[in-house]
Amino acid sequence: MRVEPVPGVPAATVDTDGERLLALADYHAGIEAGLQYEGVELRSAASERRTRLVAALDRTDADRLVVVGDLGHAIGSPFESEREELEALFSALSVPVTLVKGNHDGEMEPALDDLDADVTVTPAHGTTVGDVGFAHGHTWPAPSVLESSVVCIGHEHPVVRLEDEVGGTRKERAWLRGKLDAGPFADHYDRSLDAAGDLVVFPAFNDRSGGTWVNVPGQEFLAPFLPDGLADAEAFLLDGTRLGDYRTV
Repeated sequence: MRVEPVPGVPAATVDTDGERLLALADYHAGIEAGLQYEGVELRSAASERRTRLVAALDRTDADRLVVVGDLGHAIGSPFESEREELEALFSALSVPVTLVKGNHDGEMEPALDDLDADVTVTPAHGTTVGDVGFAHGHTWPAPSVLESSVVCIGHEHPVVRLEDEVGGTRKERAWLRGKLDAGPFADHYDRSLDAAGDLVVFPAFNDRSGGTWVNVPGQEFLAPFLPDGLADAEAFLLDGTRLGDYRTV
């Protein structure tokens, strides 16, 4: 399997093109500043996020970090606290970084240039590393990305609602994985696509960023190609528990 979730961590190893990548989505550095603007006061968890990420890199012995969009939280220029979090993060990293630009990374390049970070920023329509494609998911992935053996996206922050035997409920972050249905993408691009691989929707790395309740009726997906572009998808919890068809969890 090219994309293997790390047990207990909202990130996955990707072995391709002679490299081991650690891939994650929706880090949302500086999210607390955004929440404060909305009237929600929370202590910054920047240090905890950084510690979890560095530990995952050490645990997996990855050669490169791939952030599948939304490294930062501000839609425009990063907040001051976001810049400070990014500076501390990149100071702690010992591997190069590829950032697949997300909808929250609109003005990320100048901030990264100021940090002199070892990072490559790719367009929002995605990129490929070997035979694996990466796109954030807020816009349509490029055909070259879709024709990869596995396509990884973020943006959705999938979560499931679980209920116990006495009626109590809880929310859990989840992975979605299924066959990519080329139909919606072929219609969008008005051309045939040799797209027959898997589509993996990453949970958000940031546990404060909310999410799409994928097994609750009436909830709508954020990505313009979901759920139509994802056939026979199953949900998996971070600990590896297989839940089956996400719609019937």
